[in-house]
Amino acid sequence: MKIGFIGLGNMGGPMAANLAKAGHEVAGFDMAKVAIDGVTLVNSGAEAAADADVVITMLPNGQILRAVANDIIPAMKPSAAFIDCSTVDVDSARAVADQAIAAGLLPVDAPVSGGIGGAAGGTLTFMAGGSAEAFAKADPLFDIMGQKAVHCGDSGAGQAAKICNNMILGVTMIATCEAFALADKLGLDRQKMFDVVSTSSGYSWTMNAYCPAPGVGPQSPADNGYQPGFASDLMLKDLRLSQQAADSANADTPMGQLAQDLYAQFVETEDGAGTDFSAMLPRFEKRDRG
Repeated sequence: MKIGFIGLGNMGGPMAANLAKAGHEVAGFDMAKVAIDGVTLVNSGAEAAADADVVITMLPNGQILRAVANDIIPAMKPSAAFIDCSTVDVDSARAVADQAIAAGLLPVDAPVSGGIGGAAGGTLTFMAGGSAEAFAKADPLFDIMGQKAVHCGDSGAGQAAKICNNMILGVTMIATCEAFALADKLGLDRQKMFDVVSTSSGYSWTMNAYCPAPGVGPQSPADNGYQPGFASDLMLKDLRLSQQAADSANADTPMGQLAQDLYAQFVETEDGAGTDFSAMLPRFEKRDRG
């Protein structure tokens, strides 16, 4: 396929490189000067999109996605697929999809899970929204860039799945960190705590696969000074998207709201910026009930 790829940062760059390595012709554009193996860099998003069979975007937020869509949709050929892999608000995803459909394109919103390592290794998970025809055109590319793609429903469903998943993740990480801090104050050994919780009703991904306590469980960012695997800043972004979606859908999400507020405090007024989202544990270690 001839592929246009817009947004060649920490995630988009490796994804584009994997597509090129698989034999696709990839034209890429980014606002920053980058060099990506196998990717031909061009001077604008519209140039990357022109005559492409598929255009893929990986962008920071919904406002930028809307601006890029305004630029590239007129340049795209009819029946081309427009795959947006950004994590953005559901309203922006649906608005851009409507705009693409009106232009005769096949839109797919397909945010990812798996982080920078997954992008480099081609092991991402894609949560996709769009028509069956659009998903079928995108799916072979998902197989190159990732290990799993789930067609979640119509346009916006991919973003909805990502936002709901990460709201659970943020809430669960806070609860896990609180529990370790409480265990410390009760004199319970962390390894014993892990041995019990990881095999009983407190089991969770944040405990079993991404334990926030260093030296306990599998290797995680806690064992590397809380250097980010998934940054607190990105968790805050996703939690804000969850609450924006909850407002739009009139959904009651008190735990999601509290998680957003705690991560906002951690990132914006404490020392959480630039740390992994599991660094909530040392935050709670330093605090008391007052």
